[in-house]
Amino acid sequence: MPSLESNVPIFSAKGLTKVYQMGEVQVQALRGIDLEIFSNEIVVLLGASGSGKSTLVNILGGLDTASGGRVTYRDIELTHASEKELTNFRRLSVGFVFQFYNLIPSLTARENVAIVTEIAENPMTPEEALTLVDLGDRMDHFPAQLSGGEQQRIAIARAVAKNPDVLLCDEPTGALDSKTGIVVLKALQKVNQSLGTATVLITHNVVIGGMADRIINLHDGRISNIERNEKKISPDQMTW
Repeated sequence: MPSLESNVPIFSAKGLTKVYQMGEVQVQALRGIDLEIFSNEIVVLLGASGSGKSTLVNILGGLDTASGGRVTYRDIELTHASEKELTNFRRLSVGFVFQFYNLIPSLTARENVAIVTEIAENPMTPEEALTLVDLGDRMDHFPAQLSGGEQQRIAIARAVAKNPDVLLCDEPTGALDSKTGIVVLKALQKVNQSLGTATVLITHNVVIGGMADRIINLHDGRISNIERNEKKISPDQMTW
């Protein structure tokens, strides 16, 4: 992997804040985040519930907007983008993977992925995306015929089929046992290595940080520590 310092960041956040109004109470979810994300790297966000991980990723992905500060994607200013601009950004540039797979039960694996390829500008075929996550032999199965890990890998195939620059994953192994979770992490690693997609992965599981280029710890809406991982390991080497 090239030196991150020599790359232009794909995301740049400066002084990012987010305040939610809950009735008469203000909740400060982010308290001044400075962060850069680069192509090709895997970044793991660690932190307790309420530390701001999901809020940060939702802002990076254009699913939410910041209350203050500035965030850019390449040369696009996301902080003040219109809803149309954010929709276009999400549709063309970002793939999302969530804890729960959000597959359409009446569609096959191939058809679930095809939903995305039909609206993207330069997509893979559904067959290419499913083969990338080692599900080439399960394309015509319905979600109910597949295990949880296989359904999550379909969700990953759907997310990467549009050839996104960025893959944002919110607890992608949270609903899986460790053996199945490792299979899913291997699929994410393969996507990162094959496509060079910047991959941001939220988890409570400290062990998963072993596969990251950088581990970013959040606490109470702030980045408490950023660690460069000099000795990445394969998900096969993990146990939890």
